[in-house]
Amino acid sequence: MNFKMSNSNNTILGLKLPTDPRWVHLAEISLEYILNDHAFCEQKAASNCISLIQRYPHLTKLVEELSPIVTEEWGHFRMVLAEIKKRKLKLGKQRKDEYVNRLLEFSKKGGSPEERLTDQLLSFALIEARSCERFRLLSENLEDPYLKEFYRKFMVSEAGHYKLFLSLAKEYINEDIVNARWQQWLQYEKEILPTLELRGDRMH
Repeated sequence: MNFKMSNSNNTILGLKLPTDPRWVHLAEISLEYILNDHAFCEQKAASNCISLIQRYPHLTKLVEELSPIVTEEWGHFRMVLAEIKKRKLKLGKQRKDEYVNRLLEFSKKGGSPEERLTDQLLSFALIEARSCERFRLLSENLEDPYLKEFYRKFMVSEAGHYKLFLSLAKEYINEDIVNARWQQWLQYEKEILPTLELRGDRMH
């Protein structure tokens, strides 16, 4: 799969605010912590897909499309775990993900089933899009050639997941409604990013 993203903006992903370029340097000097956080991000991604399948077993396409993603995300967790072991590092405790918690605050509470499904799929799409952007930064700016290729593979994968969540939302919800709500999500993320501490030990 060929995947290329502009350095100056995130037009393919739709993100309205790029990551502060200082993040890559901070991540590089906190490699053990960023690998740990990355591992748990992959684990949570697999859990999120399982949760959606359990919540919406009657949505056949959703179940069929997300089932292999569960396997893929868990495989990614194992890949990062192997990298941690290879570098003689250790998997630490899972840490609070302030970025994801702030996104959850934007999800509609007590809305219709369609509104809840829309927000669940779009929030996951946004997390995948931001992860993709961060992986691109790592793949282009780390000094370690192996890790640059390592993260390029993750970048390509996350781009596919981002597109899948968006397509699933449009499969079950009116496309105009999804597009309008997606723009709201993107704008909200743009507003919260500057309020979050820039940390090199966090993937988000």
